[in-house]
Parts: sequence; structure tokens; C-alpha cells
Amino acid sequence: MKKLIIALLLIFTLSFSFPVEVYSSEKPITDSVQMFSYINMDWWKELNDEFLTDYITRAVQCNHDLKLATLKVGENIENKNIKRANEMPTLGIGAVPALYKLPSQTTSDGLISLPMFVNYELDLFGKNRDKTKSFDKLIEISRQSERSAYISVASAVGSTYYNIVKLDKLIELQQKIILDRKKIYDLMKLSNEEGLVSTADTVNANKAYIKSNADLIELEKTRQKLLNMLCVLIGESPENTSDLKRISFDELVVNQKIPDSISSDLIEQRPDYIAAEKAIEKSGIDVRAAKKEFLPSFDIIGLISFNSTDYLSKMNWTNSLALLGANAMLPLFTGGRKIANLKLNKNKYEQAIENYRKTTLTSIQEINDALCDLKLDNEKYLKTLESYNAEQQDFGFTNLKFKEGIISDLDLLQKRESLLTTEKRLVDNKTDFFINKIALYKSLGGARIVRNSYFKS
Repeated sequence: MKKLIIALLLIFTLSFSFPVEVYSSEKPITDSVQMFSYINMDWWKELNDEFLTDYITRAVQCNHDLKLATLKVGENIENKNIKRANEMPTLGIGAVPALYKLPSQTTSDGLISLPMFVNYELDLFGKNRDKTKSFDKLIEISRQSERSAYISVASAVGSTYYNIVKLDKLIELQQKIILDRKKIYDLMKLSNEEGLVSTADTVNANKAYIKSNADLIELEKTRQKLLNMLCVLIGESPENTSDLKRISFDELVVNQKIPDSISSDLIEQRPDYIAAEKAIEKSGIDVRAAKKEFLPSFDIIGLISFNSTDYLSKMNWTNSLALLGANAMLPLFTGGRKIANLKLNKNKYEQAIENYRKTTLTSIQEINDALCDLKLDNEKYLKTLESYNAEQQDFGFTNLKFKEGIISDLDLLQKRESLLTTEKRLVDNKTDFFINKIALYKSLGGARIVRNSYFKS
């Protein structure tokens, strides 16, 4: 009896003698410091916009897509815990009351059995351990997907915010254009009544006025949709769009410090690149585990069952059944399942390698595209700014002519509309700078390790 108990204790001792990290508890990232490190909050603070910083903070804390990404990490952790159970022994205990009658007897007897059994597979070749390691890699991949989701949501908040600020300005300019076109139409109408301009010119002026109103409606519709989107991104109801504050467009300052080039080594900080690396590691472990399926398995079995036909007080060593044994199993024929499983995992390994190569090239392309857009759109903004300054100077001369009575009010209004149209292009180009800046931030995986004044982290 003592030998059997000692043997069962030995089984448990062996089962818990694995490295501690196998059984260490894991949790999804819920710490706010870690969540903000995903998006490199210092980068957003350097934009010097407290409203935008507040929206980024609220998105990190309340966005439902980010909560789903965190829950997905938790799901993979629990899947790992389920798989890890294969490295643990199984222990069971039961109670079996029975009533039986033997042949040649006229009476029946009762039986009470209390079996306790232990089964443990010795992982001599590390097969179950490899399967657990595979889930470790899957958790790392899901964490990178979580980080990618944080960067994407933060970028979406920033882009949406700047587009709303742009539309605020465009709507303001469009309202000025509407007022001028109304004045132009009224002047044309009066001139037509006096026979100074044709009816066709008057109709065209009216059409321009009507179109400017339609353009204003389209701008307001687009802004309202973006406000609704921003509310959802920060976890608010779209009914609260009136509470969304933002900076004035005129307060935006374009920072001209743009890097000439960016090292391709920076792709190593992108979450998709890291995830592709981990996918290769996971596939390699899966191939190794599939090969070990061809090796024999070893099990230790322990059983103690106390049986009594009378009272529990008689359940002693004399009335017990005890068993301690081991087996080694090597399946000789499985219908080709193990071979197919090995080939399948090798195929997945090759897919992971190809995906890694594709991710590397795509990452470099996205960084180059973002940097190209930032440079060229900035040049376009500077050219548009020159054109706007020239248009302002020209309008100044026109205004002087008007004050001196050289030109009519109609000529002044038409020149001012030209100035406002140029300013609208300038607004578009200036906003593109900030949108492209965010696109480059996203392509660099949150600009985590760039060390110049433009991408300070």
C-alpha cells in the first residue's frame, strides 16, 4: 500500500517538474501605460493639439475594435492553457455503488467501490511541449495584431480629425463664395434689366450661385459623416457630434522638417513584420511537433480502488484493488494521417516564409510611398502658397483700382472669388501634409525608434 502511494506521488512530482514558465499565468495587455506605448503617445503630443491628444486618449481607452483585439489575445491565451493541459496528469476519483447476485445463490449482495486513478503521458520527446510553444508564438502574433489595431485606430482618429478641421475652413470659405456669388447675381440682374449684360450671362451667374449652395451642402454632409465617424472611433454615440471640439485651421503649423530618406531597417518595428517573423517560428515548431508524432508515446497509469460489501469501515488494504503500470504505444498504421499532417505543416511553413518576404517588400513600399507623398505634397503646398500670396497681392491691386473707381464692384467680386478658390486649394494641400505625416507614422509602425526632430519618440 505504501509503495503504491509513493509511486502515485512520484507521478505528480514528475508532472510538476517542468520549467516554471510553462505554467506561468498570462493576461491580455490591459495596463494603460502599455496601451499608450503601442501608439507612441509622445509622437501625438508633439502635434501640440490638446483636442487631438484627448481624442487619441479616449480612443485608446474606449474604442470597441481595440477591446476586441485585446479580447482576441485573451482567447489565444486560454487556448494555450487548454493545450498545456496535455502536459499535465489527469486525476479522477469516483464512487460506484452496485447490487449483484451470483449464480447458485438466492440472495443478493451490495458493493461499494471508491476508485481513484491517475494517468500521465511522459513527454520524453517534447511533443506536447512543442505544441504549447506553438501557442506561445500564436499569442505573440495576436499581440502584434493588437498593437497594429491600436496604431490603425489612432491613425484613423488623427486623419478624421484633420479632415474635419479642413472642412470647417472649407465651409467657411464656401459661405463667403456664396455671398459673393449672390452679390454678383444681383448685380448681373440689375445690369440685365438696364440692358448692359445679356440674359445668358445673368442665367450663368444664377447657376453659379445655385451650384455654390449645393457645394456647401455637400461639404456639410461630408463633415457630419466624419464627425459621426470620430464619435465611433472614440467610443461615443454619434448623437454627441456637437460636443466635439477642434482646433482652428488657421492655427495649424506646417513643420517643414522632413527626412530625406528613411532606413529600411525601420520595418523591423512594424507589427505586421514582427508577426510574420513569429509566424515562421510557429510554423517551424509545428513541423517539429508533426515529426514527433511518428515517435512512440509513453503513459504511466495508477489505480487504487477500495471495495466493500459491508460498511465503509471495512474498506482497508485487504478489500482494495491497486495497479501501477506503464505502456508504450507506437501506431503502425493511421491511414496516412500523420504523413499528411507533416506535409500540411511543411506547406504552412513555406507559406509563412513567402508571407514574410511579401511583408518585407510591402513594408518598404509603404514607407517609401508615404515619404514620397509627404515630400511631393509638401512641395505642392509650397507652390500653392506662392500662388495664393500672388493672388492676394493681385487682389490688393484690384481693390485699390476699385477704390479709385477704375473698376466696378462686379470686377472686385469676381477677383475675390478667384482668391477664395485659390485659398480652398491651399487648405486642401495644407491638410494633406498632416494626413501624409500620419500615414508615414503608421507605415513605420508608430514611429517607435526614429530619432530625429520630426519623428521623436
